[in-house]
Amino acid sequence: MTKTPRLSVIIPAHDEAGRIGPCLGALFAGDPVPGGAEVIVVANGCRDATVAEARAAQGDACDWHLSVLDLPRPGKTGALAAGEAQARGAILAYLDADVVVSPPLCAALATALDRPDPAYASGRVTIPDPASRISRLYARFYREVPFFHHGVPGCGLFAMTRAGRARWGDWPEIISDDTFARLMFTPPERHALPARYRWPVVEGWAALVRVRRRQDAGVAEIARLYPALMANDDPRPGARARLLRTALRAPVAAAVYASVRLIARLRPARGWARGR
Repeated sequence: MTKTPRLSVIIPAHDEAGRIGPCLGALFAGDPVPGGAEVIVVANGCRDATVAEARAAQGDACDWHLSVLDLPRPGKTGALAAGEAQARGAILAYLDADVVVSPPLCAALATALDRPDPAYASGRVTIPDPASRISRLYARFYREVPFFHHGVPGCGLFAMTRAGRARWGDWPEIISDDTFARLMFTPPERHALPARYRWPVVEGWAALVRVRRRQDAGVAEIARLYPALMANDDPRPGARARLLRTALRAPVAAAVYASVRLIARLRPARGWARGR
């Protein structure tokens, strides 16, 4: 591709074989992106077939330009930096390797962020039904958490203009890069798009607890290191009432969700866990 694309999608990927293929396939099957698009898969420290699977998707790229970087060391911060160094678009999107976008979403991002000022956007999160019963129950309640129904959550997928990305330098070595990026924008600067994307929940009790620990630790870390950013969080009126109504409708799901949260708080997060 010689023409500079409008949209650059950066996908950090660590051992994402079996997931990176469907992720790329959904991008390539989407609506045409005004101004063109590229995707940069940044495999980092992979010990599986992530790189081969990503490169095999080249034949389905259609109007997209696909680049696959193979970094020897794991680390999301390094992957983000490497992807940004290669990205040419005026709009930068950051996508988890296990997320599946709907056909209109990338085109909608390119249209909404075709502007010179700092701006941020994401689509509407949907959580597909997990395979295991415990995760299905957790997901049933999790879908109703006010975080998903106010403002622009941006979990698993977010995009911004170059002017927005210029608000900070290197990505900090923190747990929750998506929360950090979202809070670098005020609520009026964040744009919610109706196009959907699928953001999965991990399977099994132990995995749910590990991920919940990491999520809680990530938010607490940002509040501690960047307290001023917390003023940019979205107000969530009626949050308790919504959760109470959901608990009354689905008491077993509420009990599973509450128990995962409680156990996750008993010990701090250690190491990496998939971000769901």
